[in-house]
Amino acid sequence: MVTFLEITNQLLGSFRVFFTLLMVLTLIVTFGFVLGVIKRYMLKRAKSKRQISNIKIFSRILNITFVILILFVAFFSYIGSWTGLGIFAGLLTAALGFALQKPITGIAAWLMVVIKRPFSIGDRIIIGNVKGEVYDISLTHIYLDEVGGAIDTEDYSGRNILVPNYLLFEQNIINYTLMDDYVLGEVLVDVTYESNLDKAIKIAHDSALKIVKNFSKEINKEPKVRVKMNPSSMTLKVRFFAPIKNMSEIKSEITREIFTRIKKEKDVEIAYPHTEIIFQDKKRFKSKK
Repeated sequence: MVTFLEITNQLLGSFRVFFTLLMVLTLIVTFGFVLGVIKRYMLKRAKSKRQISNIKIFSRILNITFVILILFVAFFSYIGSWTGLGIFAGLLTAALGFALQKPITGIAAWLMVVIKRPFSIGDRIIIGNVKGEVYDISLTHIYLDEVGGAIDTEDYSGRNILVPNYLLFEQNIINYTLMDDYVLGEVLVDVTYESNLDKAIKIAHDSALKIVKNFSKEINKEPKVRVKMNPSSMTLKVRFFAPIKNMSEIKSEITREIFTRIKKEKDVEIAYPHTEIIFQDKKRFKSKK
């Protein structure tokens, strides 16, 4: 026969379950409401796609973390064993730390990018062997418009690359445009040894200056020409500063300008691989002996 005490204990147990569930639901709903208000406020103040993405990701992480934490606290509080909660939390932390090592490292890398600013959206960078222009920075990945790709150029390849953030701690990072948009470019021209070298140097210099004149005035750096001797030619190295995003086009224009000017000169010739046969007068050669 069921006693009054047993009925009372069952009612109290049911009340404890109901009260625990009610508290859990109340806390989750309240936290969700407060987080939603903060999220909407921050989204209104966000000015870029990156900021919007970060706000959404952080709010989602906070919401999930809070719900899981409340459920575990409620469960162990109900069974009355906080020791079990501590052991479980320690094991869970160790397991998550091992399983989420790279994602956590990626979040740390994201914080480094946000605080230190090694690059920003719009910068052209190289991470390891990947080159491109940054168009988004999220909590887990860097998004790049690839440059070059399968060909050696500074033009866009049309492909998009997602670089995991944790690689920022493992790879070298080169930023073309950290200080400004100008980098050093070079055009090579080979002329024959029979050419008027001084005139060839002037042609190369003036051609480059014509194309990058506006850029040279802005940064106060004129093009320079360096000369190197090769077995069958003299190489003119035309060096100049120009915006990295226009580098391929500028190199092409300088090359065409140099070619056009040299074609008009009689004492400057472009060197190219060819075979030249020279006939000598044998009688003259014997008379010299």
